[in-house]
Amino acid sequence: MLWSRRSVFLGLLLGGPVVLAAAIRIVTATTSLWRLSINGARVGGPALFGMMMWLLYIRFIVPVLGVFYGTSLIADEVDDKTITYLFTRPVPRGAILIGKYLAYVACTTLLVLPSVILVYFLVVPLGGGSIGESFPALLEDLGMLIVGLIAYGAVFAWVGARLKRPLVVGLVFAFGWEPAVLLFPGYLKQVTVAYYLQALVPHAMPQDSAVSILMQMFREVPPVATSLTYLAVIVAIALWFAARAVELKEYVLEQ
Repeated sequence: MLWSRRSVFLGLLLGGPVVLAAAIRIVTATTSLWRLSINGARVGGPALFGMMMWLLYIRFIVPVLGVFYGTSLIADEVDDKTITYLFTRPVPRGAILIGKYLAYVACTTLLVLPSVILVYFLVVPLGGGSIGESFPALLEDLGMLIVGLIAYGAVFAWVGARLKRPLVVGLVFAFGWEPAVLLFPGYLKQVTVAYYLQALVPHAMPQDSAVSILMQMFREVPPVATSLTYLAVIVAIALWFAARAVELKEYVLEQ
C-alpha cells in the first residue's frame, strides 16, 4: 500500500505544504523581514502554522487521504480481480477488511506526520515565534490528524465495501455534504466527521474569508470528550457495517 501509485501521488500532494513553507522561509530569509499581515494585523509563525493546518490539512488533505485510501480497501481488489485470492484464505472476510484498514492507518500516518513536522519547523520560527512554546500544540495537531485519518478511513471503508462507485460518493460527502451542512444550524452537522474533528483542533479558526466567518457564526463546538466519544462510536459503527458488507456481499468480477 505504501509503495502504490496512489501513495506516490498523495505523497506529492503532501509535499505541497512543505514546498510552500520552504518558499515562505526563503523569502523571509532573503528579505530579512517578516511582513505578513491579515486585515492589518501582523501574523506570527505559530498563527501562520495554525492557518495552514486549518486550510490545508484539516479541510483538504485528511479528507482526501480518507477518501482515496478508505474507498480503495475493497474496491481496488475488485477492480484488479484479486479479491478472490483474499477470500480463499482461512480467515473471516471481515478480518481481511480490518487488517487492510489498519494498514491504511499506518500508511497514511507515515505520509502525513513527516509533512506536518517539516512545515512546523519551517514556519513557526518566523516573526520571532518560539518552537518550544508551541510544541505542545504540535503534539495535539499530530494526535488530531491521526484521529481524523482513523475516522474518515472507517467511514469510507464502509462506502467502499458497500457501493459500486465509492470514490465519487466519498468525494461528494467530504467536499460537498460536510462543508455545506457545517454552514447551517441544525442537527445534520452531527452526522459528519468534520463537526467533531474541528473541536480537537488547538488553533483558532482563521477569519480571512466569508465562509470562515459564516462557519464561526453557526459553529457549535462540542466538548473534546464528547467529540472523541462520538468519533469512536462512528469508527466502531462504520467498521462493523463495512465488515458485515464484506461478509454478506457477493462480489461479481467483470470480465
